[in-house]
Amino acid sequence: MNNMLLYDEQKNFQNTPMENSFFHTVPLASAMGAEIVGLNIADISDASFDALAAALYHHKMIYLRDQELTYEMQENLTLRFGEFGTDAYTKGLEGHPNIQPVIKEADAKSKMVFGGGWHTDSPFLAQPPSVSLLYSVQIPPYGGDTIWYNSAMAYDNLSDVMKKMIAPLKVHMSGEKVVASLNGLRQRSEDKQIGNMWDNIDEQAMIDGNFHPLVRTHPETGEKALFIDKVYAKGFEGMSAYESAPLIDFLVSHITQEVFSCRLRWSEKTLCLWDNRLVLHRAFNDYDGFRREMLRTTVKGETPA
Repeated sequence: MNNMLLYDEQKNFQNTPMENSFFHTVPLASAMGAEIVGLNIADISDASFDALAAALYHHKMIYLRDQELTYEMQENLTLRFGEFGTDAYTKGLEGHPNIQPVIKEADAKSKMVFGGGWHTDSPFLAQPPSVSLLYSVQIPPYGGDTIWYNSAMAYDNLSDVMKKMIAPLKVHMSGEKVVASLNGLRQRSEDKQIGNMWDNIDEQAMIDGNFHPLVRTHPETGEKALFIDKVYAKGFEGMSAYESAPLIDFLVSHITQEVFSCRLRWSEKTLCLWDNRLVLHRAFNDYDGFRREMLRTTVKGETPA
């Protein structure tokens, strides 16, 4: 699939640096992603938050190194974007139910890791998360990177004929495959890897899922992006599974080309934010023997349109 990309380098690579009176950004890749340099989240104001949000919508994913965050600081920053999103997987931390621990212990070995497939967060919800925030507490000495893909840029690089064909489609986002994989792990007694990551699941609600526009419009920027992934997309409204499968495969293969991506090497005390309406992401399960602990919060999004 990778040799089928059609794009204009001058027109479509728009991940340019930003600078304001609060910070400047250093793009991570040509397609998306940037480091925020010069901003301390502990000192964020209304004005600097507005600049941060603008940087997020421009770069699609942003990150800040060496941030000393308390639970309350992460919660407060999340709430600046909107109310807390529903988490389908965990009960959160004691006293901080909206902070979800994402942990893999050093002695845990499993074929399944949280976030290991190309996905957008919890799209089976009626109002999927808009923004996700992930803070690194402990990371392995190598491995455990995260990669993102710019689904707005991917949409821009479709032909006009393809755009017209897919414009009316609604995609069925369901957690059916995740639930099946989880139950398989449980049956094989791999509960140690599952740990506290999987103790809050409403299996039937995840399986039922919701139908959302395949091409959604960002409420802040007006950008159009493909809202589909490999983990949760089950089919299209009015189409059979047989008809849906090749279109899902094509669109996910299209979005997840390297030319649309950026990859983050984590360090401890890094705070990363991304816009689920504009990107897919995945984590790598390549650090057996090392502990990795992250803290995640999400912002409740609007009904996709």
